[in-house]
Amino acid sequence: MKVDYPVDTVDTLDALERRDPQERERDLMARLPQLIERARSAPGWARILDGVDSTAINSRAALASLPITRKADLKALQTASRPFGGLAVTPVGELARVYVSPGPIFDPEGRGQDWWRFARPMYAAGVRAGGLLQNCFSYHFTPAAFMVEGGAARIGCAVIPAGAGQTEMQVQAIADLRPDTYVGTPSFLRIIIEKAREMGADISSMQNALMGAEALPESLRTWFRENGVPHVFQTYASADIGSMAYETATGGVLNPGMMLDEDVLLEIVRPGSGEPVAPGDIGEIVVTLFNADYPLIRFATGDMSALLVDAEPSRCGRTNSRIRGWLGRADQTTKVRAMFVHPSQVNNIVRRHPGILKARLVVTGRMANDVMTLHCEVATAPDAAQAAAIVESIREVTKLRGEVRFESPGTLADDGKVIEDLRDYS
Repeated sequence: MKVDYPVDTVDTLDALERRDPQERERDLMARLPQLIERARSAPGWARILDGVDSTAINSRAALASLPITRKADLKALQTASRPFGGLAVTPVGELARVYVSPGPIFDPEGRGQDWWRFARPMYAAGVRAGGLLQNCFSYHFTPAAFMVEGGAARIGCAVIPAGAGQTEMQVQAIADLRPDTYVGTPSFLRIIIEKAREMGADISSMQNALMGAEALPESLRTWFRENGVPHVFQTYASADIGSMAYETATGGVLNPGMMLDEDVLLEIVRPGSGEPVAPGDIGEIVVTLFNADYPLIRFATGDMSALLVDAEPSRCGRTNSRIRGWLGRADQTTKVRAMFVHPSQVNNIVRRHPGILKARLVVTGRMANDVMTLHCEVATAPDAAQAAAIVESIREVTKLRGEVRFESPGTLADDGKVIEDLRDYS
């Protein structure tokens, strides 16, 4: 749907952000076959996508038929095939940088402009050509600081490469150089503000802040506004994908949700499976990334979110889909009677019994006296034999005894949980 906005409300990095949504979708689907074909030139993707006809992957339904590759599996993949698990197309020596994240997990960076696509969230947060920002992400081993550097270079603003730590020097740099924007974690900005107050330093030039890597509760956002930083934005990014989504504002007022990046094809799937959930339902974020050096195909981040549906078009003029932001972790693996139970096992049980519309495994009792109950939404209550078959599936799949309880459709909460731990740990 094309939306006409007053000219003064539309200020985006480029015209791609203002495209008709149907045009954007057509473009993404047209690019999918080429992405799949390029990815298969890397040995890891060649194995994962073995037998896949690249030309047939030209719709979301076709994409959903491909296997999930989980972020949680990167360490094992990389241990088996250094350094990137066979998922990078560009040879190591032709990259710009190689990062080492805790794990260790190795992440590549290619040589293209704004490789991490960080200019979009920075521009939305108020960074402009000719400005000056203080970059307080770490420059040590991990890519966050260099994501900012790439975005700043594209926009045309200068950067103070402050990194993390040395709080008094951070305050002095702000007081002397008068940057207009802080980029870094929420917790470190609070430390800087409190140190500036202690030192009697004037850091009022810093009116904008772009936050990442940590949660930003509304109470802390309010604290920043009350302490001299009125324009506070969040970005959603990771060391393997780069920028995925970011907040926008119009007239100083935040718009609902987080805007998706133009080169990210995002799915929301049921945790433990690759099955897309209904629009608006909570599930795990799965990303397909159009990156020539490090293509990612149905890459499960482990984070939970939901598409923002039935919302008014964003007043910022950007027309892409929006997500609700970070809503928790998808890995709900739970230990029951010394055995791990995984969301994928719950989905395995559901697939065995087509009459189950939705299910949640609830663990109750006290430690060492655990009770597992599979709550199943069903249109019609199964008979005794069908119920016994589900109980048997629970035992076969999890190797643990469990009970089953049937619920009416719509009874289970729409919060993305597949396993819920309600045990008494007191």
